[in-house]
Amino acid sequence: MRDLSIFNKFNFERPPVGVKFLLNKPAGIKKLDKTLALCEMLPEAQKGEAFYATAEDFECVGPLILGMVEPPAIFESGQVGPELGLFKEARANRRVYPPIPKLEKGSVRYVVFSPLDKLTFDPDVLIFTAKSDQAEILLRAYAYTTGKMWQAKGTTVIECAWLFIYPFISGELDLTVTNFSAGMKARQVFPEGLVLLAIPYDLLPMIIENLQDMEWVLPDYVGGREAHNEKFQAVIEGLMKEYKAG
Repeated sequence: MRDLSIFNKFNFERPPVGVKFLLNKPAGIKKLDKTLALCEMLPEAQKGEAFYATAEDFECVGPLILGMVEPPAIFESGQVGPELGLFKEARANRRVYPPIPKLEKGSVRYVVFSPLDKLTFDPDVLIFTAKSDQAEILLRAYAYTTGKMWQAKGTTVIECAWLFIYPFISGELDLTVTNFSAGMKARQVFPEGLVLLAIPYDLLPMIIENLQDMEWVLPDYVGGREAHNEKFQAVIEGLMKEYKAG
């Protein structure tokens, strides 16, 4: 199992949660004893215990995007959103469904959730609930050796698909801000203004290595405006001098 202990150094108020999608029943992990929406599984795991959930344990649309059940026609026809005041018409609502990431039908029967300190498996997706300055460090670690841009993908509804499924099947991280999504906001899943950042398994080694190598809090971030301007100008002048000398 990969060493993820470096993430403990962030001192997150709400621990990261590892998620695993399985066809067969996991051993040594208890079953969830209540029904929750997929987004609510995050704060449930953040209480401190690992658990798994099956189709019967999900409220809302979780089983649909996990490929556990067939979607009723009223969803993909766009009938629900206008009734909740989320879209003006069904034709606007139905546009969100074609791009929403889903797992293949029948490919997942169990989903495991675990807080970071209780992980006994390599997660398929590791989801962080972070303050903005913590999220900035994670995003900088993502770009530190690659220069890759980061992006936030989402929809007014079914944000859980982008947070859980999209990173897993695309290999790209995704992020959102709490209460951007209608379901999370209505269910009051998280306080306002936190960053939810999902990192797929194949990006974790690079991000961990970069976190070990880079400076987390740059001096340029703590000196203030004038100190930043002075240092920036000195760097430019130094590089220009080197350029002209060459």
